[in-house]
Amino acid sequence: MPRIERLHHGHAPALLSFERENRAYFAATIPDRGDDFFARFDALLGERLAEQATGEVQFHVVVDDTGAVLARINLVDVAHGSADLGYRVAERATGRGLATAAVREMCALAASVYGLNTLRARTTADNGASRTVLARTGFLVTGEIDLNGRPGLGFSRELSPVGPCGPIGPAGFPAAGAVLPAGRPAVQESGSTTGLIGD
Repeated sequence: MPRIERLHHGHAPALLSFERENRAYFAATIPDRGDDFFARFDALLGERLAEQATGEVQFHVVVDDTGAVLARINLVDVAHGSADLGYRVAERATGRGLATAAVREMCALAASVYGLNTLRARTTADNGASRTVLARTGFLVTGEIDLNGRPGLGFSRELSPVGPCGPIGPAGFPAAGAVLPAGRPAVQESGSTTGLIGD
């Protein structure tokens, strides 16, 4: 069953495979990461994990029972009780409700583990899949934006202090808080957009 895990060094091989296998798929709707991302993957991951240690970003992966990465879902620009939500899902995992379940679970984690009360998200106007996920999980359109030179939409969602954005997803997603290391303090990825994560 899929589960959300906070990103750590042990995810590196599976995460690199996820990025390589889905590069062309992601590039069809969001800017490509570029060859340098793959050439410097280990160093960049180290930089991101050091950034995560500050509490200003929270990176996560959705993994299956084999440890393969099915999706990334992150909170970036965490400050003053709010953060930007972003995610990307492997092509082979689309169409099964995984993104919706992961966003719902992340809403729960954002409120109960990270102490947030508002999440923001962005997507290109033509990314119907992400727009549907955000609508299903209670995000409201806040306005039109320019997203890397393309028309986009901004979204926002107020979080309940005790619950997720709607029901928890399919069986296999643990209860909020169960996927992070014990004893993590509640805390408050960079310039993230929906579907554009992992900087």
